[in-house]
Amino acid sequence: ASPPSSSPPSPLWALPEELLLLICSYLDAQALGRLGQVCRRLRFLSSRDLLWRRIARGCLNSGFTQLGTDLAAGIPVKERVKISQNWKHGRCRREIVLKWKCKQVAPFFSTFLMPWMELGGEYLYLSQAENIQAYRLCPDGTGLQHHPQAIFSGHQEDVCRFVLVNSHIVSGGGDGNIVLHKVHGSYSVKFSAHEQEVNCVDFQGGLIVSGSRDRTAKVWSLSAGRVGQCLHTVQTEDRVWSIAISPLLSSFVTGTACCGHTSPLRIWDLESGQLLTCLGTDFHRGAGVLDVFYETPSLLLSCGYDTYIRYWDIRTSTRKCVQEWEEPHDSTLYCIRSDKNHMIASGSSYYGVVRLWDKRQTRCLQSFHLSSPTSSPVYCLRFSTTHLYAALASALHVLDFTAL
Repeated sequence: ASPPSSSPPSPLWALPEELLLLICSYLDAQALGRLGQVCRRLRFLSSRDLLWRRIARGCLNSGFTQLGTDLAAGIPVKERVKISQNWKHGRCRREIVLKWKCKQVAPFFSTFLMPWMELGGEYLYLSQAENIQAYRLCPDGTGLQHHPQAIFSGHQEDVCRFVLVNSHIVSGGGDGNIVLHKVHGSYSVKFSAHEQEVNCVDFQGGLIVSGSRDRTAKVWSLSAGRVGQCLHTVQTEDRVWSIAISPLLSSFVTGTACCGHTSPLRIWDLESGQLLTCLGTDFHRGAGVLDVFYETPSLLLSCGYDTYIRYWDIRTSTRKCVQEWEEPHDSTLYCIRSDKNHMIASGSSYYGVVRLWDKRQTRCLQSFHLSSPTSSPVYCLRFSTTHLYAALASALHVLDFTAL
């Protein structure tokens, strides 16, 4: 009798998709990339967002928060992981996309603008003198259009800061006023808020908080029939440089100039205006806080004149931050932003230096000098998963991390 015929074993990729996905879930980025070169089916399978999500959560600026929330839905996760390597290694194309002139305040004296900006959908919003201008981002990622699509006005002096929330722009100006604009429409509200400059504002849940050089922070209502009504006035006993509402809408934090004996970082109850707690005990006189940023209701970043980025976890301690990073050239830090996961970007006071930090490391990851040989602070920076925008005294710079 002839021996029984034996059929060749089925290839691995002939397994059911559920089993293949389970096997592939143990692979790293390099192995998944190689697997995708085997055949069409495996190329399709190895590109699934489900497989790359775990890898992306450990990468820099891949669009995932610490809690796993996807902030960049619609962009393939595999592509974000590739671009993340450019952020990590500092590979980008630099370009100046906008320039503006100094502000002439006397025949022989001029000052630089202190621009602020926000990213929202297809637009970048940039303050220039007393106006806020909306520039459309180019769909091919090459920059932005040079002429504004819309201009929001209302201040008599320069806009100090503004926020973009739920298609509304809330701005504070050197004239002491707060102006509310609806992005899509002609609706706007203006009211007198402080005796001196409104240095900072935030807007959440129908409430505005503002801080001023007049040493007060105020809470304002935007509910029907009470628009522009001051609910609380907080005596901070120091100039307020930065402010932010907690994501839980229960409190807000102020960053002050630290010219007195109290901590420059204080958290206040949003409903009553009462002081809840002070953050830190080791601030030196003059260590003012210029920017604050909530990642979660309990995690907070701050930076300022004392050259440190501090990371606070109010669940564990209010006396000492859980992490800190020092600007290596001893420069004031004007602004910070994070991807709400591993990456922090900071802008310093000299030569337009933007630095990228990995929270898992103690030293700066990458640095970019945007205004050499002349010197200018980075007044504001914002980034997406593909681009970083930095506003300096007379120009807007963009770093494109998809270019290489």
